[in-house]
Amino acid sequence: MLQFTKELLKNQKDEITSFHIYKAIATKQKDPANAKLLSEIAADEKGHYALLKRHTKTEVRPSWIKIIWYLIIAKILGITFSLKLLEKGEETATKSYNALIAQFPELKKALEDEEKHEQELLGLINEERLNYMGSIVLGLNDALVELTGALAGYTFAIQNSRIIALIGLITGISASFSMAASEFLSKKQEKEDNAFKSSVYTGIAYIITVFLLILPYLLLPNHFLNLGLSVLMAITIILAFNYYISVAKDLPFKKRFLEMAGISLGVTAISFGIGWVVKTFLGLEI
Repeated sequence: MLQFTKELLKNQKDEITSFHIYKAIATKQKDPANAKLLSEIAADEKGHYALLKRHTKTEVRPSWIKIIWYLIIAKILGITFSLKLLEKGEETATKSYNALIAQFPELKKALEDEEKHEQELLGLINEERLNYMGSIVLGLNDALVELTGALAGYTFAIQNSRIIALIGLITGISASFSMAASEFLSKKQEKEDNAFKSSVYTGIAYIITVFLLILPYLLLPNHFLNLGLSVLMAITIILAFNYYISVAKDLPFKKRFLEMAGISLGVTAISFGIGWVVKTFLGLEI
């Protein structure tokens, strides 16, 4: 019975913590429908807490560290990502409830609510950054493929970190404007009202990626080390971005990550080879 009590108290703490997270995020919503749904889910979580409390006879305090953490994630990465991540964490609670239902049948309602929350959240929020995710992917992917390849070629052909950084920066910024303009014209051709915003998201994603890839060349003198760090940065960006998408939009992570990383690294290897050919056979040096 002691083991059951421990499990009940753990779930009770999770429920009151989730209540505070949903309630806090609900108060920040401008969309009344989203605010209403989040408030209803918060009320359900508090009801689950009260149900568990009847069995434990104990008042449990929420995890304020977890609450603050999820609110920070919601602020930086968006509420969709934050809540989907929270729901993934509640999969453990679902398994725990399944184990407890035999002993406490009334917990079945709480389990059904948890499953309902997950389904409701799939179509919960109309978040701007997710609506423009296609444009962000375009800018991010093009910058990763084009600039990692260009940096690899420049590294072998030029072998001067400062010059490589300068050329890479000029190339990257010019390409970001070109890509943003292409996205604008493409959306205009399709008669979409959000053509300008789409182009802005594409350009911003491109410029941020350019800066992160070039950063090692601005800080360190060893050009081959800088290329390695730039490739590592590219892989990290691809990893982080695909994890974000996999959580926020319920898409497969591994396949998308391997595909994007494979393309970027493949182009880098080819460009490095081109740089070697230029330097060796044409005898060009800077």
